[in-house]
Amino acid sequence: MRLLPSTAKWLAAAAVPLTLVGCSSSGAANSASSATPSAAPSTKAGADPDARLLTGSQLKAVLAPASFFPSGFAIDSSGSRDSGPGYVTQAVADVPKPDCTKLLGTSWSGEITGITGVSFAQNDYVNKDSSATISQEIDVYRGTTARTMMEALGKISLACPSVADSQTSSKAKVTEHATAGLGNGAYTITLTDSTWQNGQTLVAARVGTAVVTVLSSDGTDNGAATAKRLTRQVVGALKGKA
Repeated sequence: MRLLPSTAKWLAAAAVPLTLVGCSSSGAANSASSATPSAAPSTKAGADPDARLLTGSQLKAVLAPASFFPSGFAIDSSGSRDSGPGYVTQAVADVPKPDCTKLLGTSWSGEITGITGVSFAQNDYVNKDSSATISQEIDVYRGTTARTMMEALGKISLACPSVADSQTSSKAKVTEHATAGLGNGAYTITLTDSTWQNGQTLVAARVGTAVVTVLSSDGTDNGAATAKRLTRQVVGALKGKA
């Protein structure tokens, strides 16, 4: 089992080109959360671009509760954060060479795409005995940016066919496929490495203006069953709200 602490330090960016047009993730959103949340300016008189978008406080209540997670898992307070009751500035950064090592840790989607939304909530659960990690995050975007985010995440394996792991001095293989039955569209990314005790699975699913991202290294199936179950739980809780 590979140790996946939320405070881990990552390697330098992998030199594989990827054209990504922005979407937000917890890593990028984390830095945004340190700023004082404020309502974004209207694009025209009387129009509020954040109207009816869920805030971080609302998203926090949608995350799967502690009772959802398997026995032995406890919340990691250092990985629990949200953007609060207001909104932060949405941004899109040009990422021609994504840092593929972000796939090894939590808060991976925004970190690797350079897209941040107007609100987010996330937390991580860790099994101290096995070092397995299960993380969940929801990011909300204005307009059609959530769709753009999913398009970018659907190309991750093309830009990152493998990831260098500094902990094991090896390279993990990255595979990806579209996944049916989860929200308005989803992708599953799997990382495997012969030097690991177990691989890990990442899932991204869109629900309206929100994108749910999870990571799991729980179990003996590269974390796949837990990742899908967690995604289904959060997607179900978001339906009709995002």
